[in-house]
Amino acid sequence: MPEQLSSIAQNLERVRVQIARAAKRAGRSADEIVLVAVSKTFPAEAICAAYDAGMREFGENRVQELEAKRLKLADIGVTWHLIGHLQSNKAKRAAQLFDRVDSVDTPGVAAKLNAAAAEQGKRLPVLIEVHMGGEASKGGVAEAELPALARSVSELANLELRGLMTVPPYSEDLEQVRPYFRQLRALASELGSQLGRPLPVLSMGMSHDFEVAIEEGSTEIRIGTALFGQRNTNGLPRDAAQPEG
Repeated sequence: MPEQLSSIAQNLERVRVQIARAAKRAGRSADEIVLVAVSKTFPAEAICAAYDAGMREFGENRVQELEAKRLKLADIGVTWHLIGHLQSNKAKRAAQLFDRVDSVDTPGVAAKLNAAAAEQGKRLPVLIEVHMGGEASKGGVAEAELPALARSVSELANLELRGLMTVPPYSEDLEQVRPYFRQLRALASELGSQLGRPLPVLSMGMSHDFEVAIEEGSTEIRIGTALFGQRNTNGLPRDAAQPEG
């Protein structure tokens, strides 16, 4: 881990160069893209190293993991994203710990988050996770059910629906992944028209495919391995071992 910690700043600089390169190809500004450091399974020391290098947005998969880490991270001011599947019985704690929930996928989870946010007197920004590719190991709402869920979330006073998130099937051939990103952008545009307001956030793209995601309109990329190095997923729960980032 000491070697990983010393390389985080260099890795971050390399990723930022790639972001700028992809944005330029797409005729976009790199400033349009938010970089979320996926810190799941990495210790608090790695998060502090990324913070010292300039990172301010972090993504975690599990409520319990962030709860344990926060004890060591009380002195840093960052935005915490929940990017993993959320069980409804953990919604109250999630609303307390996280600044954003990027993985809403059912009306029940949305309702629980809304109630928890109301208790805390806050309006919680959320994204809806869309299931694309048909993989059983991935979460998210089916495309056919997305409009109904989006309307439901939009009607909840203490949730602020900002956009969509997806984790497409992994492929070494990035041109096989591109259509999923393009489809998510189209879904967000169509939903925005139906809801009468834009959904500006598209959370798509991870360490191996984020340049293609940026070319297809991503506004938020989730980077773990390219920033922190390889993670050890042996013995981790299924949701923690998913290729987020």
